[in-house]
Amino acid sequence: MEKIGFIGLGIMGKPMALNLLKAGYPVAVLIRNKAAGDLIAAGAQAYPTSKALAQQCAVIFTMLPDTPDVDQVVSGPEGVLEGIQAGSLFIDMSTIAPSAARSIHTRMHNKGADSLDAPVSGGQVGAETASLSIMAGGSEEAFQRALPLFQAMGKSVVHIGGPGAGQTTKACNQMIVGITIQAVAEAMALAREAGVDLEKMREVLLGGFAQSRILDLHGKRMIERNFEPGGKLKFHMKDISIALSIGREFSVSLKNTELVAAQMAEAMNRGLGDLDHSSLLLLLEQS
Repeated sequence: MEKIGFIGLGIMGKPMALNLLKAGYPVAVLIRNKAAGDLIAAGAQAYPTSKALAQQCAVIFTMLPDTPDVDQVVSGPEGVLEGIQAGSLFIDMSTIAPSAARSIHTRMHNKGADSLDAPVSGGQVGAETASLSIMAGGSEEAFQRALPLFQAMGKSVVHIGGPGAGQTTKACNQMIVGITIQAVAEAMALAREAGVDLEKMREVLLGGFAQSRILDLHGKRMIERNFEPGGKLKFHMKDISIALSIGREFSVSLKNTELVAAQMAEAMNRGLGDLDHSSLLLLLEQS
């Protein structure tokens, strides 16, 4: 088995790296990460810098909050590019701009390495249960090399197309998720004001055309008033901004996405950014 480096051990990255360990892969992490202790206890090795990790690993994953974070890890001092070996594979599973993914692909190619952009959907629960949806952009050869690793972390794994295609697909996913969360939040707010039993409403709607994973999971969160983050609102806002940027690039009107972006921006202005994205309900209740 190829040695795997995993950079980014947040609420998503940590369980993803643990699932690779459980599947029997040798995994390396950065020692300075606060979650590294749990990975080391589970059998991971630790390195002091991204450069040192890349020098010793054939496949390097990143799972980071935003484009600047990925750029810093890749191209910053003691970064991946300084250590990556020819023939290695770099896989970014963060959600970043497609243009940034294409730029990283070029930089890796210049070092004799291959790369994939492979963002995910499924949230913390999907990461913990190895049931993520993984959408990959890059060459078919790189995808086939990475496929067994993806299968240790996800259930639905699809090669979308060339560099950046995975990130474009993720942006479309986040548009649908955001718009649907807003719709569920509005339905919950309306039903509550009308005196309808929310749990009974959710139950019957899940049996009809309104059925969705969002209504199931986030509808229950709203009913239970559980806004502990499975996916933070501020990160979803970042993803929606990426989608709007792609829309401007290709002159595609995204009216509903713009409306949701405005709702998310207002929610963040009211201090809800670190809550789950289902906290859009709170904004409606405060209006």
